Amino acid sequence: MDKKSLTAVARQQLKLAATASSGRSSSTVYGGHTHSLRQTVIAMTAGQTLAEHENSGEATLVVLSGVLVLISGTNEWKGSAGDLIVIPNARHSVKAVDDVAFLLTVAK
Repeated sequence: MDKKSLTAVARQQLKLAATASSGRSSSTVYGGHTHSLRQTVIAMTAGQTLAEHENSGEATLVVLSGVLVLISGTNEWKGSAGDLIVIPNARHSVKAVDDVAFLLTVAK
Protein backbone atom coordinates (compact mmCIF):
# COMPACT_ATOMS: atom_id res chain seq x y z
CA MET A 1 0.00 0.00 0.00
CA ASP A 2 1.13 3.52 -0.75
CA LYS A 3 -0.15 6.65 1.00
CA LYS A 4 0.30 10.24 -0.14
CA SER A 5 -0.95 13.54 1.22
CA LEU A 6 -2.72 15.27 -1.67
CA THR A 7 -2.62 18.49 0.36
CA ALA A 8 1.19 18.30 0.54
CA VAL A 9 1.52 17.36 -3.15
CA ALA A 10 -0.80 20.25 -4.12
CA ARG A 11 1.20 22.71 -2.00
CA GLN A 12 4.47 21.53 -3.60
CA GLN A 13 3.06 21.74 -7.14
CA LEU A 14 1.69 25.24 -6.50
CA LYS A 15 5.18 26.36 -5.43
CA LEU A 16 6.66 24.85 -8.58
CA ALA A 17 3.96 26.41 -10.78
CA ALA A 18 4.70 29.84 -9.29
CA THR A 19 8.30 29.63 -10.56
CA ALA A 20 7.60 27.88 -13.88
CA SER A 21 7.49 29.98 -17.05
CA SER A 22 4.26 28.18 -18.02
CA GLY A 23 2.63 28.90 -14.65
CA ARG A 24 1.84 25.17 -14.37
CA SER A 25 3.23 22.09 -12.70
CA SER A 26 2.05 18.51 -12.30
CA SER A 27 2.94 15.24 -10.63
CA THR A 28 1.44 11.81 -11.29
CA VAL A 29 0.55 10.33 -7.91
CA TYR A 30 -0.81 7.00 -9.15
CA GLY A 31 -0.65 4.94 -12.32
CA GLY A 32 0.68 6.17 -15.59
CA HIS A 33 0.88 5.14 -19.23
CA THR A 34 1.22 1.44 -18.39
CA HIS A 35 -1.90 1.44 -16.17
CA SER A 36 -5.58 1.85 -17.04
CA LEU A 37 -5.95 4.47 -14.27
CA ARG A 38 -3.84 7.61 -13.87
CA GLN A 39 -4.15 10.26 -11.17
CA THR A 40 -2.22 13.50 -11.47
CA VAL A 41 -2.10 16.58 -9.27
CA ILE A 42 -2.01 19.65 -11.50
CA ALA A 43 -1.31 23.17 -10.24
CA MET A 44 -1.83 26.37 -12.20
CA THR A 45 -1.32 30.00 -11.28
CA ALA A 46 -4.21 32.45 -11.60
CA GLY A 47 -5.08 33.23 -15.21
CA GLN A 48 -3.30 30.21 -16.72
CA THR A 49 -5.16 27.89 -19.09
CA LEU A 50 -4.83 24.29 -20.17
CA ALA A 51 -5.56 24.60 -23.88
CA GLU A 52 -8.54 22.86 -25.40
CA HIS A 53 -7.98 19.12 -25.75
CA GLU A 54 -9.85 15.79 -25.80
CA ASN A 55 -10.08 12.99 -23.23
CA SER A 56 -8.18 9.77 -23.69
CA GLY A 57 -10.87 8.03 -21.60
CA GLU A 58 -13.28 8.71 -18.76
CA ALA A 59 -12.05 11.56 -16.55
CA THR A 60 -12.90 13.55 -13.44
CA LEU A 61 -11.23 16.31 -11.51
CA VAL A 62 -11.38 17.18 -7.82
CA VAL A 63 -10.42 20.72 -6.87
CA LEU A 64 -7.95 20.57 -3.98
CA SER A 65 -7.51 24.34 -3.53
CA GLY A 66 -8.39 27.51 -5.39
CA VAL A 67 -10.99 28.05 -8.11
CA LEU A 68 -11.09 26.92 -11.74
CA VAL A 69 -13.47 26.87 -14.68
CA LEU A 70 -13.85 23.85 -16.98
CA ILE A 71 -15.05 24.95 -20.43
CA SER A 72 -16.53 22.68 -23.12
CA GLY A 73 -18.15 24.40 -26.07
CA THR A 74 -20.67 26.87 -24.63
CA ASN A 75 -20.82 25.06 -21.27
CA GLU A 76 -18.83 26.13 -18.23
CA TRP A 77 -18.50 24.56 -14.78
CA LYS A 78 -16.92 26.51 -11.93
CA GLY A 79 -15.18 24.44 -9.27
CA SER A 80 -13.72 25.31 -5.88
CA ALA A 81 -12.03 23.27 -3.14
CA GLY A 82 -13.86 20.00 -2.57
CA ASP A 83 -15.81 20.03 -5.85
CA LEU A 84 -15.83 17.00 -8.15
CA ILE A 85 -16.37 17.70 -11.84
CA VAL A 86 -17.03 14.93 -14.36
CA ILE A 87 -15.15 15.94 -17.48
CA PRO A 88 -17.31 15.67 -20.60
CA ASN A 89 -16.26 13.35 -23.40
CA ALA A 90 -15.75 16.34 -25.68
CA ARG A 91 -13.12 18.99 -26.35
CA HIS A 92 -12.55 21.08 -23.24
CA SER A 93 -10.14 23.46 -21.53
CA VAL A 94 -9.41 24.49 -17.95
CA LYS A 95 -8.79 28.04 -16.71
CA ALA A 96 -7.40 28.93 -13.29
CA VAL A 97 -9.46 31.73 -11.72
CA ASP A 98 -7.17 31.73 -8.64
CA ASP A 99 -4.01 29.77 -8.02
CA VAL A 100 -5.50 26.29 -8.20
CA ALA A 101 -4.53 22.68 -7.60
CA PHE A 102 -6.67 19.74 -8.67
CA LEU A 103 -6.53 15.96 -8.88
CA LEU A 104 -7.15 14.73 -12.43
CA THR A 105 -8.24 11.09 -12.69
CA VAL A 106 -8.27 9.44 -16.12
CA ALA A 107 -9.32 5.87 -16.86
CA LYS A 108 -8.49 4.41 -20.29
